[in-house]
Amino acid sequence: MKVGFIGGGKMAEAILKGGLRAGIFRSEKVLVSTPGEERRAYLERTYGVRVLFDNPEAVRRSEVIILAVKPAVLPGVLEEIREAVRDANPLLISVAAGVPLARMTDILGEETRLVRVMPNTPALVLSGVSVLCKGGGASEEDLEMAERIFSALGETFRLPEELFDAVTGLSGSGPAYVFAFVEALVDGGVLVGLPREIAERLVVSTVLGAARLMKETGEDTYRLKAMVTSPGGTTIAGLKALAERGFHGAVMEAVARATTRSRELSRG
Repeated sequence: MKVGFIGGGKMAEAILKGGLRAGIFRSEKVLVSTPGEERRAYLERTYGVRVLFDNPEAVRRSEVIILAVKPAVLPGVLEEIREAVRDANPLLISVAAGVPLARMTDILGEETRLVRVMPNTPALVLSGVSVLCKGGGASEEDLEMAERIFSALGETFRLPEELFDAVTGLSGSGPAYVFAFVEALVDGGVLVGLPREIAERLVVSTVLGAARLMKETGEDTYRLKAMVTSPGGTTIAGLKALAERGFHGAVMEAVARATTRSRELSRG
């Protein structure tokens, strides 16, 4: 499979690294088109891929194209590659947040083989979650190919595009909520006397362990919380403080507002 990347930033590198590690890509069959001579030299040196800065040429030489450019740049890129896409008919996979299939097919045509993917930033360490949907010109095999590629970065889910804004509000923005929670926990540890470095290590291990326990046991959060919460104990005192300050409602509202903002941006 000849794979081309348009855009060579952090997300493109994560997809490239995951695909190579999983054996989905072979470095000699990967082509990256990206501006910046230093970035091209780094990708070529680090991953052994071919590099250039000619987006239409990348399309003509590839069977699968991964569009990994910023959302504001994507329409211009699509205009630039439109003729090459019509000639070569590759599978196009877009990871540009907030750019719906309809906006892309307005430029490229309804027959374009197009899959939209919403990954999140933990994909950078191959622990992400990606949600996929396909356009009308894409086949089931095209969607399976995209799913295979992104499974190398973590878990994948197929959802209708109308749920992508909710996905953005939850798993897309979710890492930032977790980082904010972690930061607050660390500050709490410092408040009660722990050195910051120790508090940070304790919190990161605690969050990772809790997430792994939830995933591997399959237990619901109520039961897992009950395992830690003794009558009249320390945990229930801490949970009471969170409840008094509206923690649960604040997190729910964060997801709702991020979803609303994603809808606004998607409409252009």
